[in-house]
Order: sequence, then structure tokens, then C-alpha cells
Amino acid sequence: MEKLVIIGSGPAGLTAAIYAARANLAPLVLEGKQPGGQLTTTTLVENWPGSVDGIMGPDLVQNMRLQAQKFGAKLVFEQIISVNFSQKPLIVTTEKAKYEAEAVIIATGARSRMLGLPREEEFLGKGVHTCATCDGAFYRNKQIMVIGGGDSAMEEANFLTKFAQKVYIVHRSDSFKASVFMLERAKKNPKIEFLLNSEVIEYSGVSKLENVKIVNSKTQKSAVMAIDGVFMAIGHIPNTEPFVGQLELVKLGYIQPKNNVLTEIEGVFVAGDVSDWRYRQAITAAGLGCMAALEAEKYLAGKE
Repeated sequence: MEKLVIIGSGPAGLTAAIYAARANLAPLVLEGKQPGGQLTTTTLVENWPGSVDGIMGPDLVQNMRLQAQKFGAKLVFEQIISVNFSQKPLIVTTEKAKYEAEAVIIATGARSRMLGLPREEEFLGKGVHTCATCDGAFYRNKQIMVIGGGDSAMEEANFLTKFAQKVYIVHRSDSFKASVFMLERAKKNPKIEFLLNSEVIEYSGVSKLENVKIVNSKTQKSAVMAIDGVFMAIGHIPNTEPFVGQLELVKLGYIQPKNNVLTEIEGVFVAGDVSDWRYRQAITAAGLGCMAALEAEKYLAGKE
């Protein structure tokens, strides 16, 4: 029997672990198949408070892991398969074991939708990115592409023009999901050019992205363009598959929090990108992890 199981090891899960461990709850952290979450695919994190010169994403994760362990958190490299929240104690099953818990914090995060092209994973963080606010500043006076046709794509493209020399919005059709306001704003930006009815079909480069090949679906003409950075803006997929049928899922599969971190099940809390489809920042995930741990501590103290 565990007092508290934390599912996930990104900034939300690890912050929750630090707070819970300091409260002598000895939390068990299930790190998942990608310990550290999306931060591990980020290079220099320049917007983490207190890091004047920035900090590498993997280094930030490792520091948080060590801090959680210092206070007594137990971290295990296991991937969750299923849960049973219909009974007490709560049951969390991984590919290696079954855990009983008095309380659970879900911090499984989300993953960006990708194109699924060859070398995409190789270039992740080296020219292929999923967060403009995280990595846009590395592309001052560079040539950038944004993939997508919704509000997120328009917003990211406009943001990236603060740094880039040129921003191309590549969209596979000539109609948009973006709102009229966001679309018009992007169209009026002199640094933005639209490549419609087009798709990226190939990446190339030596140690980092250098070129992309695009094809026009109407003309079937293809072209190779010198591009320094590609930013995905085609949505995110919350990692909520194990919770289907256990929790109410809304908005493309996200968990709908109540009062920031509560769920409809007593003793089950949620934090980070798995429930935050708006901000999706390391610092906001960490803040929610803190809240979830404080609520879990309060819940467990009430039980005692």
C-alpha cells in the first residue's frame, strides 16, 4: 500500500513529488517510458525562473529528480497500463506491478502531434520543435516554417516573427480552422507567407535540420527549401488512454479539472499538460503539480 502514487515525471509530476516528499508522504513516482516528459526533447530552457543563463531541458529534469529523491520520493522506471478508481484503495497497474494507493496524482502530460516523417525524431530539438514560446528565440533572423491551419498555427507564426527573418505557414488545404481574426492578423504580417495545399514530405540535414521538401497537392509540384526550424502546430494528444472509462474526459481527451487539480473521484488529482490544453508550459505544469501535492496532503491528513 502506497500513500501517494504520482503517475508521470515531467515538471508537474516531479514538482508534486518534491512537495509530497517534503510532507513525509514518501510518494511513488511512475516515470513512464519518457522520464522527464517533453522537457527531455528541449535544448536550452531560457524561461525557467532563476536560470539567468538558461538551463538544458534534460539537466532541469535531472535536478528535479534528484531533489525529489533527496526528500524521500521513490522513482521507478515503469509505464502505466491501467487504473481502477472505482474502489478503495485505488489500483494502478504497470507492465511490471500492481500498486494500491490511498491517493493518486495524474501527471502524464501530453504529446505533440507530429508528421511522422523519417528523421523527425532525430531532428527533434535540432530544427524540429513543438513549442514556439520555448524555442523561438533560438531562430533570430532565420527561416522558419509553421505547420498547421488553426488558431495555434497563426498565433505561433505571429509570435515567431519577433525573431525570424521569414515565417512560412504550411497548410494542407486552402481553408482554415483558424478564427477570422487570427487568420487576418497573420495575413497582414509582412514576415509571414502562406504555402497552401502543401505538405512537408521530407527533412534533410547533417547534424541538424537544414532543408525541407514540400509538395503541392493540387499541382503535384515539389520544392526543396532551406529552412532552419520547423514548428508543429497541429495539436496535442493528452496521455489519457489508461483513464478511459475511469475519469470524465473532455476536449479531445483531456482530463477536466475541478478547482484546478481535483477530479470527480475523491483522492484522485490531476496536474500539468494532461489537463491544461491552453498554456502547456513547464512553469505552469510545475505550479499545478505543487497544487495537486498540497491537495493530496490535505486529503490524506483528513483520512488520518
